[in-house]
Amino acid sequence: MTSDVLTTATVATDRVLRALDRIAEVDRPEVWITLRDRAALLADAAAVDARIAAGDHLPLAGLVVAVKDNVDVAGLPTTAACPEFAYTPEVTAAGVARLVDAGAVVLGKTNLDQFATGLVGTRSPYGAVRCSWDPALVSGGSSSGSAVAVALGIADIGLGTDTAGSGRVPAALNGIVGIKATIGVIPTHGVVPACVDYDCLTVFAASLEVAATATAVMAGPEPRDPRSRPWPADVRLSTGSTVRVAVPRPEDLTALCPQYRTAFDAAVRDAQESGVRIATVDISALLDAATLLYDGAVVAERYAAVGEFLAVPRAGADPTVAAIVAAAKAPAAHELVADLDALVHARARARELLADVDALLLPTTTEHPTIAEVQADPVAINRRMGTYTNFCNLLDLCAVAVPARPTESGAPFGITVVAPAFADQIAVDVAAHLTGAPSPDFVGAGVELAVFGAHLRGQALHFQLEELGARFVETVHTSDAYRLVALNTTPPKPGLVRHGPGAGAPIVGEVFRVSEAGLGRFLAQLPAPMTLTSVELSDGRHVVGFGCTNDVVADATDITEHGGWVAYRQS
Repeated sequence: MTSDVLTTATVATDRVLRALDRIAEVDRPEVWITLRDRAALLADAAAVDARIAAGDHLPLAGLVVAVKDNVDVAGLPTTAACPEFAYTPEVTAAGVARLVDAGAVVLGKTNLDQFATGLVGTRSPYGAVRCSWDPALVSGGSSSGSAVAVALGIADIGLGTDTAGSGRVPAALNGIVGIKATIGVIPTHGVVPACVDYDCLTVFAASLEVAATATAVMAGPEPRDPRSRPWPADVRLSTGSTVRVAVPRPEDLTALCPQYRTAFDAAVRDAQESGVRIATVDISALLDAATLLYDGAVVAERYAAVGEFLAVPRAGADPTVAAIVAAAKAPAAHELVADLDALVHARARARELLADVDALLLPTTTEHPTIAEVQADPVAINRRMGTYTNFCNLLDLCAVAVPARPTESGAPFGITVVAPAFADQIAVDVAAHLTGAPSPDFVGAGVELAVFGAHLRGQALHFQLEELGARFVETVHTSDAYRLVALNTTPPKPGLVRHGPGAGAPIVGEVFRVSEAGLGRFLAQLPAPMTLTSVELSDGRHVVGFGCTNDVVADATDITEHGGWVAYRQS
């Protein structure tokens, strides 16, 4: 008993100590640009432990975070992997601050492809970040250090950024989870811009549950980020009972190396065997749009971010990054306008592709090169690795990268679930289905709705809730103030009627969470004599729920004794 109390009382401190031991054990100095000192880490951990003892609700208590060094943490230098660019911010990035408020402890700042320009993890004067399981291979970039810190078991959460795939490619190469939410859902306040209109703050974790929890904590509008966005009123909160996924045509998969092609085919077969309905689609329009990020005028945003800084020779500038940024000055204004118009059409095509499915399933990247191969050909390999990631932010899509079945040689292989903007919960649910993981509650928006009859799962009208994207929350009982009657309607359904405390019996029902707009549509289509009203539950809560008008009760059959609609129907 005493031992359990001591362990609980020092959960954050114990986790920090294990992280420090692991850092020493793996001996990967290239992962870090700045590590916080032991005393500061233990002081922060003690503060978290004190908050736990005081009864604070801390969803991330006892977890440690590695932060990509283009994201501000007050008092720690932000270098973006360029020593001459370094500055020490006084304010922590909003996303990081939210993690800390939720009980996480920041370990330090991690290495990256300089100025978040690259998908390989080798473009840094602080050293190439080596793959977590084979040091001869690249780790993937640009969020290389954060991904490897998670894959090596040092950090529970790795913060990255993603403009072209940097929150997904390193996840695939290191066998972990990477979540890239819809642009603006996580504010980019305190993030050094790469392409400011397409940058995202992203999360790595060993499990989907931890990644989704951290992402949900960071989500929400931020006044200091004019590009941040709230969840819309019509946000979908769940897939239907059947998961529907699109996959590319064979001719859209030619960029894959042979091992990855075989592995992706196996992933699609595994999805089908798990009950997923598969549709093959033409994604050539998406692949064409992907080229606009570097080969089109949109790349001018990279020059706007750091072009003037790199125009002056810098000893710490990576030559490949400097060349990419310098070339980004060339596009003319009319070229940018033309490319933005092309993206509008590509977004429309993406909406068409995803209209009849829950998500698009893709290989995350094309291959896993060695560090030597990338150093010999730093541009072409990097470009190829972004084939299935570069278009995502340009087209305002969200994505969840998860491990799939390993390749024939036993190496990690990753797939990505891509969904429309704000369909983040759908992408997480599909990823959970494909990996066999629990499906975490990712989007906290919506209204709780209690149902007691034909809208219950398995009943005749439940499809109406599925069409609204409603998400099952829990099975509940009303207080004893209610009676249940069977109405003379088609299809058959019950009516819940309040009679007063003790005048009825607990009636079983189910609570779903539905978007605000969905609830409005539901109410607008509600037929007489049904109503939506406040329903008291057995635990004292009040939720929106089904009732019926009193004038129909006289002709109805009282079925309260059965305790619920399903039991009555079975009787």
